[in-house]
Amino acid sequence: MTTPEPADRVLARASLAEGNPTGWFDQLYTAAARGEAEVPWTRGQPGIDLTAWAAEHPGGGRRALVVGSALGDDSELLAAHGWAVTGFDVAPTAVAAARARFPESTVDYVVADLLDPPPAWHHAFDLVVEIMNIQAMPRDFRPTALKSLASFLAPGGTAIVCEVAEENMDMANWQSPPWPFSRPEIESTAQDGVRLLTLDTIRDGARYWATFTR
Repeated sequence: MTTPEPADRVLARASLAEGNPTGWFDQLYTAAARGEAEVPWTRGQPGIDLTAWAAEHPGGGRRALVVGSALGDDSELLAAHGWAVTGFDVAPTAVAAARARFPESTVDYVVADLLDPPPAWHHAFDLVVEIMNIQAMPRDFRPTALKSLASFLAPGGTAIVCEVAEENMDMANWQSPPWPFSRPEIESTAQDGVRLLTLDTIRDGARYWATFTR
């Protein structure tokens, strides 16, 4: 018996065929809400790498932006460590679900598109967190996404970028999405006055973890 293809790949392929690199996210969350699919990146708790980072970097009321906030776990983590958090997602269903999960939250959950972000976010955040979202976009869309990412960072702030690392993957047999990042792609976040601070591989070389500042 053939194993069914995961819903995220089926929906992503159809969305991309229509020239829409992000439309499939809300379709996937909607299907998951009906019990018809699984969202592979939601695990009901914040990521262990961001958890370790946040424990050493209290916010003190400074502004943080979480890219692709999904069901809110990373946003709530940062809020608990004193950051004034905005979590955004292109999927309205995900934003509604995050608000429902955390009805007393201080996080501002909003619907927004990384490829066309609100102008008010320009240089507005002391912390920008991008963990394994842009990798869901094919390479043709990444320059626009990374340009937006850099634009969010305030002077003196920190941006975290974590993606699957192409250099340690069997790309000849890779099934997408996601589409892993190359080292030069990660480094290209350093634009518009943003500069690279650190670039490491974590999870036994499976992911890049990079930090930037302006």
